[in-house]
Amino acid sequence: MDLDAYSAAHRNEWDRLDALASKRSLSGAEADELIDRYQAGATQLSAIKTTAGSTRHGDRLSVTLSKARLRFTSASTNVLSQLPRFFVLQLPAALYRLRWLTLAVALVTIGVAAMWAAWVLNDPQVLANLGDTEELRKVAEQDFANYYSDNPAASFAGQVWTNNAWIAAQCIAFGITGIWVPYVVLSNAQNLGLNAAVLFSFGEGDTFFLYIAPHGMLELTAIFVAAAGGLRIFWAWVAPGKRTRGQALAEDGRALFTVAIGLVFVLLVSGILEGFVTPQPWPWPVKIGLGAAALGAFLFYMLFVGRRAYRAGETGDLEAFEAGARRIYAN
Repeated sequence: MDLDAYSAAHRNEWDRLDALASKRSLSGAEADELIDRYQAGATQLSAIKTTAGSTRHGDRLSVTLSKARLRFTSASTNVLSQLPRFFVLQLPAALYRLRWLTLAVALVTIGVAAMWAAWVLNDPQVLANLGDTEELRKVAEQDFANYYSDNPAASFAGQVWTNNAWIAAQCIAFGITGIWVPYVVLSNAQNLGLNAAVLFSFGEGDTFFLYIAPHGMLELTAIFVAAAGGLRIFWAWVAPGKRTRGQALAEDGRALFTVAIGLVFVLLVSGILEGFVTPQPWPWPVKIGLGAAALGAFLFYMLFVGRRAYRAGETGDLEAFEAGARRIYAN
């Protein structure tokens, strides 16, 4: 085949196909022409590749064919139309798949925190190693509560939101190492246990729970989910099952990226609670009730909505959402 002569003979057809693929809207006749020219172009590209392999003319035609294919396979012209599926199906399904790992992380955190608190409370020397009596008393009676009101509510909420979102993202991003998630979980549990021990040792145990509960129920649950996601990606690498390791990491990684996006919004809510609800001089039942309502809404979304999405065949894989976005961008 004389490639230059073949390309010259079909140049007008390819230019017409490119023009149709680039149009914003097509009439019925133009849509039919686009499909006909796409089929003809695909046959011509096959002939070029069979005869000459990868060539400049073939590569250009391949790009044109890709544009044309996106025009008649794209389901939407508005990226916002992809969002309902993300929030109604993909995100809750991805969260639902992590439910048992999330519970396991929560139980480990609570158990380790309780052991740390018990050890410190039952060994005066350990408590003394944390600081002198007056310093610890100040922490228990003033600093712990003041932490939530020392800064303006808006800036404080933004600070804790970004900090927690960064921790959650790290759990998912570095979960494959198998080390980072246990480190985060155990460090978080240790911190909870030590704070509880200090406050209980000075008779401020109620202060610990009252100030942690309004925002902590949702915040800690979100961190548990992030840790569970990190453990899942690690396990996908260790035991991929019937999939190759590459397939397992790609599939679970996309689903966990879905989770990471969702947790940004969840932690935003917990940050608002921590900045605007926890320090308020409202009755404690009101503040804890708001925190419990936020947690209840999240668990309903994760377990009930997620179960329905999962049973409908949704996996939480972000690939479909990304493909839709790419098609929309190409248009």
